[in-house]
Amino acid sequence: MQIWRGLDEVPDDFGRAAVTIGNFDGVHRGHQQVLAALVRTARETGSKPVAVTFDPHPARVHRPDTAPDLIMGIDDRIAALGGYGLEAVLVLHYTLEFAAQTPEEFVRNVFVDGLHTSAVVVGHDVRFGRGNAGDLSTMQDLGRRYGFDVVVVEEFREKDPGPLTEDEGAQRRCSSTWVREALDRGDVHTAAEILGRPHTMHGKVVHGAARGRALGFPTANLDHDSIGHIPSDGIYAGWLVDEAGTRWPAAISVGSNPTFVGVTRQVEAHVIDRPDEAPEDFDLYGQRVAVEFVERLRGMVAYRGPEALVEQMKVDVDQARRILATLAG
Repeated sequence: MQIWRGLDEVPDDFGRAAVTIGNFDGVHRGHQQVLAALVRTARETGSKPVAVTFDPHPARVHRPDTAPDLIMGIDDRIAALGGYGLEAVLVLHYTLEFAAQTPEEFVRNVFVDGLHTSAVVVGHDVRFGRGNAGDLSTMQDLGRRYGFDVVVVEEFREKDPGPLTEDEGAQRRCSSTWVREALDRGDVHTAAEILGRPHTMHGKVVHGAARGRALGFPTANLDHDSIGHIPSDGIYAGWLVDEAGTRWPAAISVGSNPTFVGVTRQVEAHVIDRPDEAPEDFDLYGQRVAVEFVERLRGMVAYRGPEALVEQMKVDVDQARRILATLAG
């Protein structure tokens, strides 16, 4: 898959493109449905499927103080998009000047002149151009004017088990907002249902206070620049994936650990059943790892002292081990 970081990187001989646009934060199941329709449309029209996305996220440009945390960073987003049969991803640098284009200017510059688009695949809620003035009707009008088809994808919906729904059988449109809501209440299971895979954070393993090691539960601490939406405080079962691609079962702690005073909020993963043959050589420091959240075990609790905390940690590790063994088996 080709990655273009601007229209000037699109090869002159690329040919006709079938295109979709979006932020694709999380590349959730709704996005996946659009991508599948894009690949089908490209095949039917003899075009090449291309996804157009933006960096930074538009919300971070228009309202930086209130923009939501991203579910995944741009590199992870591109990697995820690459798993759905695309020929290319075009990443457009999003600025206030870029955002000032009218809907027609955007379509003409990107779709018509830039990508020689034969078809655009979008959802009913597509918005584009200055002030999000362009909608589906605008896109269809511009398609007729500039000679490209507009393919509309029906919304992908999931049953909503969360507290936002009174009707137990209610359906909700898959969205990045819904993923964030689920993560903010620690419901990583629902987040995974929407995403189609476990929610994942990426970051560099750094040295911490070494309290876990002193208690017999050494942890890999993610640096504070780690990428990915942080779930609510608590203990989770999940996986740590090292730079070699090895997946280690893990008990993951998110929070400030209220048993100890003055601890800042952090994400740390204890690898369960570390290698016996050379435990001192099992060193993750400095590696960029992925931490996948599978199931929330409990909330964060302040214990009366380290002894009580150690006993609870043993229970947490045993529970995480059972959960992950079931999935691995």
